[in-house]
Amino acid sequence: MQGKCRVVLPGNREPSPAQMFTEMATWCEQHGVEHDRYGEGTHIQAFEQKIATLLGFEAGLFVITGTMAQPTALQIACEERQCHNVAMHSSSHIYLHENQGYQLQHRFNLLPVGKPYQPWTVSAIASIPDRLAAVLYELPMREIGGQLPTFNELEEIKRYCQSQGIHLHMDGARLWESAAFYQKPYNEIAMGFNSVYVSLYKGIGGLGGAMLVGDKDFIGKARVWMHRQGGSVYHRTPYIVTAAMQFEQKLSVLPKLFERTQQIYAMLEQYPSLTPNPSQPQANMLHIHLPLSQQQACKLRDKLATEYSVWIGNPQQGMLPQQSYIEWYVGDRLLEMSDDELHRCLALIERGCAEDSSN
Repeated sequence: MQGKCRVVLPGNREPSPAQMFTEMATWCEQHGVEHDRYGEGTHIQAFEQKIATLLGFEAGLFVITGTMAQPTALQIACEERQCHNVAMHSSSHIYLHENQGYQLQHRFNLLPVGKPYQPWTVSAIASIPDRLAAVLYELPMREIGGQLPTFNELEEIKRYCQSQGIHLHMDGARLWESAAFYQKPYNEIAMGFNSVYVSLYKGIGGLGGAMLVGDKDFIGKARVWMHRQGGSVYHRTPYIVTAAMQFEQKLSVLPKLFERTQQIYAMLEQYPSLTPNPSQPQANMLHIHLPLSQQQACKLRDKLATEYSVWIGNPQQGMLPQQSYIEWYVGDRLLEMSDDELHRCLALIERGCAEDSSN
């Protein structure tokens, strides 16, 4: 139904396969790209090093999925410290969306840290009585609306982990979106982490894949483990090309997307039924909470799509029975949309909430 709507609110526009492959072919010709073989090749290795250097690390490694990259990074950290306890927030991707692979594969023990709906601080990790090999921090925290700790809170966590010999790993799936809030370069945000995973398609628009960065010894161990898990794709060229050919352009627009997010927050003040989380923007994404159950919100979504050709996103059930939320990644669609058009869409959602709430 989304594909048939004239107005789609969340996310970025995606080119068709024909458009993307044409752009890839042109870019490859312009840059003399040759295929890598099992990750060995000038262009892929140059891009790996580019990401590593941008984040302030010695080495980088392309990994076919983040689901493969992150548990592997944490497993290596555990093996190095002969301890299998890893702490992370209960909203982490590993905890929620990977079918408990870490547990069924006997890779490490997961200890939840902090309160479910807030970024956690150093006191939460310091209160864990067990020895820790590694800690994962997601920047920003997608499942709670893109929230971030303050930079000072993050620095305290870095210092604590370093003093305790704990491997600090960043789930940076949306790290690119955090710099506009922190007003810091990426290497300063990442400084103090022992390893970082970043996505090559979230925010960047590549076909898929991820990059894992760390010191040379750590990345050398990770390379072996990716091969053991079947991650040695013969040609990684398509993934690298689609990320590399638009990397700078995608990063350059992120400050504008954050500014647009701030404008959207100001607009939402006129619609009391639509409650943003977090209360103030911390990345170019947010959750909008509705006074409707998920079932009611899905009916409203479908009604707006059918009658007004407006797609608001996929509602998720909130904590309360009559509460749900939609996630908006503020991308080029909302950036290019006029304020009048966005107000029209917000008014439709507000009116729909009022009508459904009264039934």
